[in-house]
Amino acid sequence: MTIILIIITAFISIAAFNRHDLMEKLQFNASKVYHKKEYYRLISHGFVHANWEHLIVNMIVLYSFGSAIEYYFKDTFGRPSNAYYLLLYFGGMIVSNLYALYKHRNNFYYNAVGASGAVSAILFAAIFFDPWNKIYFFGLFPIPGIVFAILYLAYSYYMSRKENDNVAHDAHFLGAIFGFLFPILLDSRLLGHFIDKLFMVI
Repeated sequence: MTIILIIITAFISIAAFNRHDLMEKLQFNASKVYHKKEYYRLISHGFVHANWEHLIVNMIVLYSFGSAIEYYFKDTFGRPSNAYYLLLYFGGMIVSNLYALYKHRNNFYYNAVGASGAVSAILFAAIFFDPWNKIYFFGLFPIPGIVFAILYLAYSYYMSRKENDNVAHDAHFLGAIFGFLFPILLDSRLLGHFIDKLFMVI
């Protein structure tokens, strides 16, 4: 599933780089979703990206942790694992923009693109299943996943309050929270699994 999502996302994103009409049609615009009922934008925005760097970073993270989630889900849930994977990915994509949808529902000029909310959901689900697995911060510095998660949430919350850049930090935050909670929603007993893993090292 991960490879398929990467291929589709890369294909559409690259096509949209040179087609403003396609970018405009697919990007998340809260006003159009809310007032014109263009609900498809809650999903379509995740298949277009602002530039090559945005696309490459998201796809690298998706490849790295999406593959792990496929393994965890197959081992934990068996046959429904692919369906659950898609629910996690697209659920993260939708949930991550619900706050922005409400906040910017009357702002015609607010637009957002990228799979960051969905990718954050995948990343945090992977951390849930193996909280002490090392994540390479900036690709260089290995830190435990649970430590990275805390830093990531704190940074995303802080930056979303400042609102001084063009990054949808609130989407990162909400996507991450959704991804962490998703396995528990599927099977509440997995919370015990996470706690056992967490304190195994502590």
